Amino acid sequence: MFSSVLAKQASYVVLPENVTDKPTVLSFLVEHFGQIGADVWEARVSDGKVHWQDGTLIELDTLYRPRVRVYYYREVASEPNVPFDEKIIYTDERIIVAFKPHFLALHPSGNVINECLVNRLRAKLGIETIVPAHRLDRATAGLILLCLYPEHRQQYHDLFKHGLICKEYQALAKLTPELLANNKSGQLALPLHWTVKNRIVKGEPSFTMKVIEGEANTHSEISLIEVRGEVGVFNLSPITGRTHQLRVHMQSLGMPILNDKCYPQLQAKAQDDYNKPLRLLARRLHFTDPISGKLIDLECEAICS
Repeated sequence: MFSSVLAKQASYVVLPENVTDKPTVLSFLVEHFGQIGADVWEARVSDGKVHWQDGTLIELDTLYRPRVRVYYYREVASEPNVPFDEKIIYTDERIIVAFKPHFLALHPSGNVINECLVNRLRAKLGIETIVPAHRLDRATAGLILLCLYPEHRQQYHDLFKHGLICKEYQALAKLTPELLANNKSGQLALPLHWTVKNRIVKGEPSFTMKVIEGEANTHSEISLIEVRGEVGVFNLSPITGRTHQLRVHMQSLGMPILNDKCYPQLQAKAQDDYNKPLRLLARRLHFTDPISGKLIDLECEAICS
């Protein structure tokens, strides 16, 4: 399942103009990427894994040149192979809407290099410039909008920033005892709707979020649309777009999403259990293309039980 991995796509850094105390490219890389040992950079340079934009290799003594791109290949000792496939739902001359499976990261980070949606799509389509227009958690499956070329990203990102795109999610969660009792007695009328507004800030550890007192900075519309035994099927519309917003809002209703490893309680770090994905799906994207003016309305299949 694991092997030594070298990135298939090169990363790059632009050498800053204001750096005057680094005589060589190597000396800059060692200081700029302080979390990577000098011996690692020396080995990468010696192995021909660092080069200029035209492909010319950088040597151990290559002089520093400001305002020039240096290309390198990220490398990790191991990388998990996510055994689920992405799907291209829609594409045109500027964008892709793809289905990202559970457990697949959106872009490279940490020990993830090639096993992410962006690099899978770059390899599949032969387009190295693909960039995402918004975020989607690694744990969450569903539709993601990406741009073929970086120069278009801001226009599509602004759809999310200014609330000009309709995003709809679906989730499964165990119902509260009160809702279960009402359903059993025949007194639960569907759909049942909640408007959730509260203030969310970073928790501890910092990749989690928590609700505190204060002016609301988040807003979600949540509806219970179906009951399957003790589990409810929910439609969720995030009006704002904070990290983990829907997961925190479901927890605040007393119904955390099934298989959530962060809420209500952070679980110990462990290898992914592919049989227990987070039951949260980004199901629909509905927007007017800011460049072509075309109305785009896309859905993926509903979440399973």
